[in-house]
Amino acid sequence: MKIDYKYLMEEAIREAYKAWEEGEVPVGAVLAEENGEIIARAHNKVIALNDPTAHAEILVLREGGKKKENYRLNGMTLVVTIEPCPMCAGAVINARIKRLVFGADDPKTGAAGSIYNIAKGEKLNHRIEIISGILKDRCSSILKEFFETKRKKGEVPKWS
Repeated sequence: MKIDYKYLMEEAIREAYKAWEEGEVPVGAVLAEENGEIIARAHNKVIALNDPTAHAEILVLREGGKKKENYRLNGMTLVVTIEPCPMCAGAVINARIKRLVFGADDPKTGAAGSIYNIAKGEKLNHRIEIISGILKDRCSSILKEFFETKRKKGEVPKWS
């Protein structure tokens, strides 16, 4: 069965908008079985949880681990609206995710090819298939609009 990455990204985008509504940076993620069935959903909750590790990717991996009753998520596909940071890329590797799908590149902290390539580390014992650019423009525009809105309100310094 072929997985519909656009559908899964649409679901991750829904999560990103939930983050926005909560005042968080709008990043969303879903975790899917090999047949494409979503088993977990999450969005950034760094502010709400006072937790610097509460990125969408980390939260969705935690939820997936609970549902599967295993810290290894073999065969799973992680779909996220933006390229994972180094912390999240490391978690993806440790979870043994099969496939990472993301929308927008992250030219500041991306760890799946933009700045770093942790997700494809040649010395690591686990390899991840990476698919990028799914609904890239939509994923990018969500982040751009969020920060433009925050700047207009004076809530975010121009340098961030």
